[in-house]
Amino acid sequence: MNRLGVFARVAALWLLVYAAPVHAEIDHQAWTALLQEHVRVIDGGQATQVDYQGMNDDRAALRAYLDALAAVSREDFEQWAQDEQLAFLINAYNAWTVELILTEYPDIDSIRDIGGWFGSPWGQDIVELFGERYTLDNVEHDMIRGWNRYNNPLIHFAVNCASIGCPALRNEAYTGEQLAAQLDEQTRLFLADRSRNRIEDGRARVSEIFRWYPEDFEQGWMGYQRVGEFLADYASALGATAEQADALLSGDMAIRYLDYDWALNDIPDS
Repeated sequence: MNRLGVFARVAALWLLVYAAPVHAEIDHQAWTALLQEHVRVIDGGQATQVDYQGMNDDRAALRAYLDALAAVSREDFEQWAQDEQLAFLINAYNAWTVELILTEYPDIDSIRDIGGWFGSPWGQDIVELFGERYTLDNVEHDMIRGWNRYNNPLIHFAVNCASIGCPALRNEAYTGEQLAAQLDEQTRLFLADRSRNRIEDGRARVSEIFRWYPEDFEQGWMGYQRVGEFLADYASALGATAEQADALLSGDMAIRYLDYDWALNDIPDS
């Protein structure tokens, strides 16, 4: 992108932030524009690859979007509908994850290379929100999961950890108006990826996400009391037969977890 294009994006974001009426819900179109330009959809949407070099070239536009998020006050945020709040937090997590990768790119092969031996990429206090600095862990676990207001296990298929093993980085921003449909689609696409989720030898072999966060599928969120109930509800995406879905629902099918691929979800060198 030429300098004029970058300047136009930055100027548009400035107008969005500083000319917006009080309590206005933020427009995430700038994030969508970056995603559309630099995220490659593969396998029918089951996975995506990120052009981090392209994102780096558009760093000014990314930083302007992050500044727009940071300019939202907690008071204004609390005036929004919950779906708008959740979409905002998911977008913030994903955009700040891309920014974190760019701080070390191209000298990393995995997000876990960031932070050194005694640190964690998710423990870096880089996220600027509500007038304070937070970590990615704060956004995901303390806000999205920890505020006890959203209670939606599908968020695990929307927040992106910049790795091949995690659910795809959607190539459009999440919005309050479309959030339910977007989360459902992301969940179905992830479960339909047989490299990460499948029925095999009479067992459900699924992503380690279900091992890391079983409580989010077992607290009655969306009515689910067990991981098996959740998987049964998405049986068609998982490729389960009616009989297998019944076994998942009743708890008669064993659930095993596949190894997570932490390699960077970069576009391979051509």
